[in-house]
Amino acid sequence: MAQPHRHYGLRKTFGNAPCFLDSSHFFAFRNMETQTQSSRSFAFIFPLAAGHINPSLAIARFLVQQGHVVHYLCREQMREAIEDTGAVFHSDIETQPELYAGRAPSMWGALGSLQEEYGMKGESLSQARLKLRELAVELMLPGTLRWLEKIKAQAVLCDPLINLEAPLAARVAGIPCVSLLTVAGPGGQEVAWGGVLQALGTSAEKVLQERREFQGLQDCIDRLKKTYGFHLAVEDGVKPLGVFRSCLMSTLTLVTTAEFLADPMSPEVSKAYTGHDFVYLGPMLDKPGAKRAGGHKLDAAMHSGADTDATALNLARDARAEGRPLVLVSLGTIITGDHADYGWGARFVVDGQQVGISGRELCQAAWQAAFDVFGQWDPSSTQSPLILAALGPQADALEGLKVPPNAFCSPTLPQVDLLRLGVDVFLTHGGQNSFTEALSMGVPLVVCPGFADQPVNAAKAESLLIGLKVDRPMRPLEHAQADRAAYRKTAADALTKVAQDPSFKEHAMNCARALSACGGVSLASRILLDLATSKLPLQLAQAGA
Repeated sequence: MAQPHRHYGLRKTFGNAPCFLDSSHFFAFRNMETQTQSSRSFAFIFPLAAGHINPSLAIARFLVQQGHVVHYLCREQMREAIEDTGAVFHSDIETQPELYAGRAPSMWGALGSLQEEYGMKGESLSQARLKLRELAVELMLPGTLRWLEKIKAQAVLCDPLINLEAPLAARVAGIPCVSLLTVAGPGGQEVAWGGVLQALGTSAEKVLQERREFQGLQDCIDRLKKTYGFHLAVEDGVKPLGVFRSCLMSTLTLVTTAEFLADPMSPEVSKAYTGHDFVYLGPMLDKPGAKRAGGHKLDAAMHSGADTDATALNLARDARAEGRPLVLVSLGTIITGDHADYGWGARFVVDGQQVGISGRELCQAAWQAAFDVFGQWDPSSTQSPLILAALGPQADALEGLKVPPNAFCSPTLPQVDLLRLGVDVFLTHGGQNSFTEALSMGVPLVVCPGFADQPVNAAKAESLLIGLKVDRPMRPLEHAQADRAAYRKTAADALTKVAQDPSFKEHAMNCARALSACGGVSLASRILLDLATSKLPLQLAQAGA
């Protein structure tokens, strides 16, 4: 079936110029040169999820440098990266007392407390959120509306995967909202969520049935309709699977990839999004030296303020000057963090039983594979690689591992800056940001996916001939020890092959040339500015209300 979103629906706004989604060269803006204009106030609403917020930071920095004010509503753990852009940080916990007063904050909202209140204690975080999402949003809305009024927001940018309260509040406030989709397009979540639900031992059909049988949810939907006029439904996000009400209720959706890298949409998903505009931006690359949000420790006090970025960059520059190979290792922020379903201690569930290797076992096997392959060290040789490994926030990250002398390990690393210097091989989890950032620099990959869209990107790496994938073992627990050893060897073999075969680099460079045509941060910022100055009509395909 033909995809109905290949041409950007704002042609009526930008004149008759052809507006293809993944190339800013076709966007005929009325005034592309820098203009002097009055300061605008933007509200950025994002969750405690580094991969979701990081692409927004470059947009915030751009807007602030142009003299505008950006306010973030987020969690304390993200403050340092937010304030590095010049934006103003606001705590969601303090701003939304209707939700947080008397409840314990969790990775998302106060989900643990809500689970107890509604008799769902013991259910997985993701399953409970699918049933309690609207109830949490109902409690978030009053504080979010007060905040939008306080900061005099003229446009909202939000994460559509998690922050449903943002487009709803923007609708009530009468201001435009733009979603920033950090997956591979509108088709990216159907397969990813199907895999997530399968890993949790459930299915879309079961979740939909549970939502239909949950009277508390139906009562909440009725209250939201009566109070705000929202037409939400128990089917939202589940039927069709992967269609987000937050996108449909936004003025438009920006996508942090290029169209040629986008995942295909099923006919059902394509039909659900008919009339909604998706703009493909490519990777959202920030300035050199920019801070990024890091790993997911729920306790903000456990986030170290130590800055090892300068050390890592100096080591990388020296290695490059000496002609030594550079190997970057990073498996993302979720699997190395505290997420109950996908984090350090989590395993997948099949038929009610845990299976496969845990997040910790996957990471440590992959890290040791990199040490095995590239851990030789000869100070007199220019062929000795430098290994730079981002470990995440866990205190026991390297427990039991043999770290070679040519490896520099740190909880976080300046990933984009290191990729810019020129990396020979990138061992990655295949998260959307890492995937597109690496390709924009022409870096070949070995992908060790953990969950969600990561297996899809891993398969994409092989289909594009830019790297190899190492599938996560999913056998019963009695095979875990053997699976860890096999996984380590498979990862080592993949790293060896990608490092030695120049064709992976050649194909990655082809992708880099294609990505260089995308509009990126500048295009995203100009769209937000046009919305905030009423140059775009507010009613652009706003469905669902």
